[in-house]
Amino acid sequence: MEFITDICLIIDKTYEDSGSLMRILQPYSLEKKGSCYIVRGTYEELEQLATKLSQRHSFSPITHGSTRQQDEHASPHVKPVEVSGVVMDYIELKCAKELEKIQGNSIAIETQPEPRTVHNKPSGTVQVTFRSHHGSSHRVRADFVRQRFITFYQRTASDLQVTSVPVGPHDHKELQRRFPCLLLKPSLRRSEVTVIGPFVHIANLKEFLSQNRPSSSKSPVNKGPAEAPSSRTSGPSSTHSKDPEEESCPICMEPIATAEKKTLRCKHSFCRNCLKTAFDYKPVCPTCGELYGTLTGTQPDGGEMRSTTSSASLPGYEKYGTITIHYYIPSGIQKEEHPNPGQPYEGASRTAYLPDSSEGQQILKLLRRAFDQRLVFTVGRSTTSGRNNMVTWNDIHHKTSTHGGPTHYGYPDPDYLSRVRDELRVKGIE
Repeated sequence: MEFITDICLIIDKTYEDSGSLMRILQPYSLEKKGSCYIVRGTYEELEQLATKLSQRHSFSPITHGSTRQQDEHASPHVKPVEVSGVVMDYIELKCAKELEKIQGNSIAIETQPEPRTVHNKPSGTVQVTFRSHHGSSHRVRADFVRQRFITFYQRTASDLQVTSVPVGPHDHKELQRRFPCLLLKPSLRRSEVTVIGPFVHIANLKEFLSQNRPSSSKSPVNKGPAEAPSSRTSGPSSTHSKDPEEESCPICMEPIATAEKKTLRCKHSFCRNCLKTAFDYKPVCPTCGELYGTLTGTQPDGGEMRSTTSSASLPGYEKYGTITIHYYIPSGIQKEEHPNPGQPYEGASRTAYLPDSSEGQQILKLLRRAFDQRLVFTVGRSTTSGRNNMVTWNDIHHKTSTHGGPTHYGYPDPDYLSRVRDELRVKGIE
């Protein structure tokens, strides 16, 4: 499984009104590539851009005669995604609101075949397609929805566990009501149900069952048929005595082979290769988030970060002053960790702003840790100038303007502090 660490939109430059297009794109960092613009940014920034483009009818691709009529009914040709049927079944039944928010009003997320038809096959897959309600003019939006879906799917899958618990058929509905975040499915064995859900909720279910296992007419887990009590009594031993091969990896959802099993100190187990891929992204447990080691980036050495405060306020934070962060990274020679070792790179000076509130001060401390761990900058291609061998931002978004809102990297933006906190958490800084 691949992990998305950034997101971009690819926009065709062949529009009827290129002037209007450029006015909309002006606040963004653009990279020209052939007949397209590549725009990078946060989910929220690019979602706003995709919505603006989708709402402007003048931004339909130039077509003529019968070709245009055909395009109006065409699929946007966004590449489908093949995913686990088990995970998709859980998402459709338990994450319907999140799925609806991702697809919006203009894009339909369709699954073939229906996830429940492959639910009993741990390795069964389904294909997810992204279809525009308005034809090819929404290609940009469909591609954006696809990227958001992949990220949501990965995060959901990494936190899911599939297991069986000893439960009588009469207990099924009561447990489903008590644990709404879990998906309970009938098992081939009458005295068991298959449970899919987040690791923590499954642990809570097992604890609840163990506490209510003694015979009691008041306990919902003791209302089953005659054979159910003996099944429940032997439940823990039968669950823990299963072959390790039957344990599913929370990342790929496949059974974990004994020779490939890797168990972390937090007691969560994965396929060795899946865990290596996840740790290449960040050294934390994909299930509970426990940190394993310290994440170090490729920010050039010799930089400086300092901050000052002023009484002036930022839009949306009128009760507070302003924290101004000054970054300076000198020019130098690239090392082995950089794209072109031995070649020179051009340094950078950047200024960013935070509200001088308690939360803003906390974010400042986290940014200081990120800077000390060489995570704020890297060496690469500048999205504004298109030049290589430049010091650039490294996926921790900063407000480089005091005004103008999100599209101008400024304020007001009420969700910015929580977003940057999430970006820092991804890098193990919290």
